[in-house]
Amino acid sequence: MKVVIIGGVAGGMSAATRLRRLDEQAQIVVFERGPEVSYANCGLPYYVGGIIPDRKELLLHTPASLHRRFRLDVRVNHDVAAINTRRKIVTVTDPTGAAFEESYDYLLLAVGARPRPSLAGSALPVFPLRTVQDADAVHGAVTEPGTPVVVVGAGYTGLEAAENLTIRGAKVAVVQRGAQVLAPLDPEMAAPIADVLRASGVDLRLGVEIMSVDDHGVTLTDGSRIPAALVVDAAGIVPETSLAHDAGLRLGAAGGIAVDEQNRTSDPDVFAVGDGVEKSDLVGGAAALITMAGLANRHGRSVADVISGRSVHARPALRTGIVGVFGLVAATVGWSEKALVAAKRAHYIVHVHPSSHAGYYPGAEVLSMKLIADPSTDQILGAQIVGGEGVDKRIDVIATAMHAGLPAAELAHLELAYAPQFGSAKDPVNIAGYVAENVRTGTTRTVQWHELDAIRAAGAVLIDVRSPAEFAAGAIPGAVNLPLDELRDRLSEVELLAEKGPLVVHCQVGLRGHVASRLLSEHGYAARNLDGGYRTWIAGHTA
Repeated sequence: MKVVIIGGVAGGMSAATRLRRLDEQAQIVVFERGPEVSYANCGLPYYVGGIIPDRKELLLHTPASLHRRFRLDVRVNHDVAAINTRRKIVTVTDPTGAAFEESYDYLLLAVGARPRPSLAGSALPVFPLRTVQDADAVHGAVTEPGTPVVVVGAGYTGLEAAENLTIRGAKVAVVQRGAQVLAPLDPEMAAPIADVLRASGVDLRLGVEIMSVDDHGVTLTDGSRIPAALVVDAAGIVPETSLAHDAGLRLGAAGGIAVDEQNRTSDPDVFAVGDGVEKSDLVGGAAALITMAGLANRHGRSVADVISGRSVHARPALRTGIVGVFGLVAATVGWSEKALVAAKRAHYIVHVHPSSHAGYYPGAEVLSMKLIADPSTDQILGAQIVGGEGVDKRIDVIATAMHAGLPAAELAHLELAYAPQFGSAKDPVNIAGYVAENVRTGTTRTVQWHELDAIRAAGAVLIDVRSPAEFAAGAIPGAVNLPLDELRDRLSEVELLAEKGPLVVHCQVGLRGHVASRLLSEHGYAARNLDGGYRTWIAGHTA
């Protein structure tokens, strides 16, 4: 059996090495267009920043090491120009420019994606950050402190580039077409990331694009200029589908290569994995472009299993992602609120702000968590977490729960590891589950931060149940301060407020608001709680 793999990074090498472990006799040939294989592309920004000081640390294997260990025939600087599925051959150009044909029994496309062209013909050096050569170019271009650099795009790669270039001493500006950083997050969750970027010296420009480029900088669509010696283009990627298209393989509605549950293309002897391939989305059910290195690795492994005769299927994708920016961490899984609204899909929302570990143990940090679920089935549709320590493990717990099909309320009952320096007896994930259970059962009726203005315009009255000192330090305009501990003794004031309109209560993060709403409910007042409290409201209004 002869297997040809096009692409020698995450998905391709995962398939090649797994296949060798399963079949010692298979002939495995890997063609890679670039000069490197099996490199850590997610580590590229950290090499630029000097956090990974040695370039060699990015190179996990070489063609020689892969041959020694796995007897793989890995050929770098070999560009596959065409696929003939009828004859089962690929046409390849070698480093000298000579073309030759290579036959296959099975073919795997792991060609990934390419940068979305945004600055063609630029007068400045423009580098993406997709390959080791890209990282070399950016690393070498920042020669002295204060080098002005413009980063296009505020997604995962763009923010990692901005942080690491700042660490290198560059003067960094980030230009983002959208109104917020990190588009997978909702606005109130992305706002703290924007704040930390600005506080760290990054010139963040939102809602604008680059209109023109000259030798000294860029001009934006709002008319402003930013000096620049180079541009890092992290504006996004598009699936690399030209080989598949020209070979007559089916493309999907989302623009990627269409595959089945075993990553087979429309030709049964041709498989495809990686960023150029559409995946089944767990929440939406339809095929979608979901570009995550973990998916490429897992799907490469499963293709090797299928070729070896094993009956395995790729699982639906969760869109789990995480990024660290100047000490702040943002993570997401599933769909955002704005995506669900756009799809007109019913959902309910929970915001909580628990501590990363027991509050009495030194070093506890606040986690801002958002959980989204289906009001009918309680299926978890998504989650977002922003904070410091502990963000990663909480998003992973929720991702695991989604994979297992646990309803949101079941998060309350997970038995998670606890010691004061690691968590709390009620873990933040448990707390999100408790609140979800209260919301879904109607124990608590909530209002979202972006709904408050309309509700108040319709006559609702807002009661702030925080302490007078908290109220004085910052409050929602027009709120009436009735501290929680005084509420029972001031029900006559509540009665007067209730005559003016429906009651909405709030505190700093939602817990005291929940207690207040229950107290008032027991006294006959149908009060709703502002979900996530003042902290979520202020984040949403500064986004």
